Amino acid sequence: MASIELVPTLEHCIESTARKVYNGLVSRCLSGSPVPSDMDETITLLSSFLTTTDFKRLRRESELYLLQGKKVTFTVFNAGDEIKYMMKVT
Repeated sequence: MASIELVPTLEHCIESTARKVYNGLVSRCLSGSPVPSDMDETITLLSSFLTTTDFKRLRRESELYLLQGKKVTFTVFNAGDEIKYMMKVT
């Protein structure tokens, strides 16, 4: 099961963080460099996350904590046929 951790900041919201990671992984695959065997699964996971998630709500939730100086981490994972996430605040 693929999962990935995304750490937004005040400069880069969760959506732009996910897009940056997604684009980086796709570029790495296209470059011909050796890639881990689960990279395709991670790219598919991020693609689904980017197309199915209500980022307006996630930004609203996470930015409240970021403005307080807290670190927010999203763990995105497959749960059967659904893409799920957990938000952790430290």
